[in-house]
Amino acid sequence: MWFKRVLPRLFPASVRTVQGTKWGYINETGKFVLKPQYEDASDFQENGLAIVRLKGAGVINQAGRFVVEPKYSSISAFTEGRAVAINDKGFLIINEKGKELTSTPYSFISPFQEGRAVFQITDKDGKMVYGYLDLNGKEIIPAKYQYAFDFNDGRGLVQVKDKEYALLDPSGKQLQTFPYEQMNGYSEGLLSFQKTYQDKMGYVDEAGKVVIEPKFGMALPFKDGRAVVNASTDYKNEFGLIDKKGTYIIPPKYNDINILGGNRASVGKAINAAEPYLGSVYAIADTQSGKLLTDFLFSSVNDYQDSYSSVTQDETSFFINKKGTRATGLPVIRGIGTLTLAGSIIKAFVDQRLTYYARNGNVVYSQNITIPLTGKIFIREEKFMPNKDYLVYFPQLDGMKDENAEKRVNQVLKKKSQVKPIDPNAQLDYSYTGDFSVRFFQKALLILELFGYNFPFGAAHGMPSQIEVPVNIKNGSIYVLKDLFKPGSDYVKVLSEIIGKQIAAAEDGYYFPDAYKGISPNQPFYVNDRSLFIYFQPYEIAAFAAGFPTFEIPFTEIDSIINKEGEFWKSFH
Repeated sequence: MWFKRVLPRLFPASVRTVQGTKWGYINETGKFVLKPQYEDASDFQENGLAIVRLKGAGVINQAGRFVVEPKYSSISAFTEGRAVAINDKGFLIINEKGKELTSTPYSFISPFQEGRAVFQITDKDGKMVYGYLDLNGKEIIPAKYQYAFDFNDGRGLVQVKDKEYALLDPSGKQLQTFPYEQMNGYSEGLLSFQKTYQDKMGYVDEAGKVVIEPKFGMALPFKDGRAVVNASTDYKNEFGLIDKKGTYIIPPKYNDINILGGNRASVGKAINAAEPYLGSVYAIADTQSGKLLTDFLFSSVNDYQDSYSSVTQDETSFFINKKGTRATGLPVIRGIGTLTLAGSIIKAFVDQRLTYYARNGNVVYSQNITIPLTGKIFIREEKFMPNKDYLVYFPQLDGMKDENAEKRVNQVLKKKSQVKPIDPNAQLDYSYTGDFSVRFFQKALLILELFGYNFPFGAAHGMPSQIEVPVNIKNGSIYVLKDLFKPGSDYVKVLSEIIGKQIAAAEDGYYFPDAYKGISPNQPFYVNDRSLFIYFQPYEIAAFAAGFPTFEIPFTEIDSIINKEGEFWKSFH
C-alpha cells in the first residue's frame, strides 16, 4: 500500500545578529529545520510553499529549495494557485512553479478570486482603466472600466463611467447596469449604493431593485446574511448590524462592529464618547439573535479560528470560546497582540515580537534578546511598556571595560529611544512604538539605528522617526558629524554642494522646490566602510512618500577633508 509522505509543520522564526535579523524555520519542538538565513519569511501555505526574502522576494518549498528565485521586489500570498509578483517593470502573475503567466507587466494586479484578478493599465488618453485576467494571465475582460471589484458569487461589479455601474458575469457580459454615483462590491445577492455622494446608502439586488432603502452613512457588504452599517454621517459613530431586510439585529448605537465568523461579532463601545477616534472596548455578540454574550471587556478581538478567537484584555492576550469566555486548556500570554493556533503549538505575535508556545504555556521558541559584538561586549535588548499604547525596545551595552563610559552610553541610548515618563493609567491620544537595529559594526565603531512610529489616533498616517547613534565601544565616545573631518575644514559647504547636485539630478519629483538650503553642522548621518550617508527627516526637504531622504557620499569623494588621524576615523579603519 502507498502512503503519502506528510512533511512536518514548519514555522518562521528569527535570530537577531550584528548583520541584522535573520529568519529561518523551526519545527514544533522549536528546533531550526531551515537555518536562519533570510531577511524575512512568511508562513508556509497549504500548497507547501512560503514566500521569503533574500536580496529579493522568492518562494521556497519545505526542503528550503527555491521554486521561485528571489528576484522580485515582492510576492503576494498564493490564491487559486497563483501569486502576484512585482519587479522593476510592474505587476505580473506567477504560478506555483514560478512561471510568469502574464505577457506584459501591469501597473496593478489584485490577488485572484473566483478565477479572476483585477488588473489596471493606463489607456491612450492617460486614464487608469481596469479589467480582469483569467488564471492563465490572459485579459479575459478588457480594461475599459473606471474601477473594478473582485468577483464574488460569480459576479463582478465595475464602474462603467460616472454615475453608472454594471454587474458582469465571468465572461464579461453585462447582466445589469445601475445609475448611481457610488456602489460597493457584490455579496450574497446584494450591493450597497449611494445615488449621489450627498445621499445616504442602501442596498439593491442583482436586478437593480432597491431592497433596503438608503438610510446609512456607511454600508458594508453582506457576510453570512448580515451586514455592518453606520447610521451616522459624521464622526460620532452609530454602528449596527442588519439582516437582508434591513432590520436591525444589533441596534445602531456602537462605535464599531466587526463580523468575526461563526455567527459572532465584536461590538465596540467608545473608550471616550466625546473622542470616538481613540478606539473602542469590545463585547462579543451573537449575529443571529443580536444578543451580547459578554460585557465590554476586550481591547481587541480577532476572527474565530477553530471555535476560538484571540483577544486582548488589559495587558494580556488569550483565547475565548464561542460563549465569549476564556478558553480552558490554552495559555494566557502577558502582552498585547494576536495568538494563532498552529498545529500543536501557538504562534504569538505579542508586543511586536513573535514567540511560539506549547498549549500548556511553555515557551517553544523566542527571539534572542542579546547580540554578541565581541567576546566580552554585547547588546542587550530592553523593553519599556509603561502604557498599553506605548512600547519601546531599546539597546543597552554590556561588558565594556570602562563601566562609567558604559553607563553614560546607555543613558544616551535610553533617552534617544524615547524612554521617558508616561502615565500608565492615562488614555493616550496616540500610540508609539520604538525599536532598534545594528546599522554598522567594524572594529570599535558600532552604529545603532533607533526608529520609532508615532500614530495620532484618527490620523491618516503616523510620523516615523530615525536616529543613528555612532558609539565607540572601547571608550564610550558618541560621535557627531564634525568628528569625521579635519579641524577648520568647511565640511558643511562641501557636503551641502554634493547633496545639492544629487537633488538636482534626481528624477523622482519628491523634493520640495527650494526647500533644500544645505546641511547643518550637526546633520544626522551614519557611515559604513566605504561611504558617508547624510539623511533628512520626513517632510524636511521632500514629500512624505520619500521617507528619510538619504544621500550617499563615497569617502573617495571627500578624502581631502577627512581627518584620518582622528579618533572617529580610526575607530573603524
